[in-house]
Amino acid sequence: MTTPIHVIDFEGSHQSGIVEYGIVTLEGSSFKAGYTRICAPLGTISERDRAQHGIGEAQACASEPFSADWALFSGLRETGPFAAHNVAVEAGLIRGVWAFPKRCPNFATPGIMGADWGPWVDTLQLYRRIYPGLEGYGLKSLVETFRLQERLDGQARLLCPEHRRRYHCALYDAIASALLLIHLFSESEFKGISLRWLITQSAASAAEQESLGQQELF
Repeated sequence: MTTPIHVIDFEGSHQSGIVEYGIVTLEGSSFKAGYTRICAPLGTISERDRAQHGIGEAQACASEPFSADWALFSGLRETGPFAAHNVAVEAGLIRGVWAFPKRCPNFATPGIMGADWGPWVDTLQLYRRIYPGLEGYGLKSLVETFRLQERLDGQARLLCPEHRRRYHCALYDAIASALLLIHLFSESEFKGISLRWLITQSAASAAEQESLGQQELF
């Protein structure tokens, strides 16, 4: 698979807006780039959110808002699809800032252009479909189940700010999601999976899956 996949995680809420983003770019099973920063909130950061992601208003207000990074996000979307763990959250937050990116390839259907942040690759939906019956499908649970924690911490030491190397830090969570994709690529039965197959299997419902169209595994 030669098309890069940009794995994204946001910290924040509809109340505060995006207060941190993390992005890792995968080319096949290789990490090619990482991006992260804290962003000024658009509203108040609740005590519950602050306890979860560890970002307070005083710290975040010293930064530019997320909207300052239009060129980064629209530029990445031109080169490859976005991925996340539980896409509904990231898709909703980015659409709350910019309804559409610049005109870009669809990636689910070669040759088709559009202006949409999707279709996305969703590691939550992929793991629910491929590994039914697990005890949990949260990032931490899946990382533990598939013994990825040591690799996650090692990659975090290379890419994440020193004080942001834990769950609910955006780049750390993006790396975790990316490692879930890399794990799939390493499985013998998925050696030949295509980007279209990943996107189709990431659909949240059977109706969405059908609308994307079916494709053989190889």
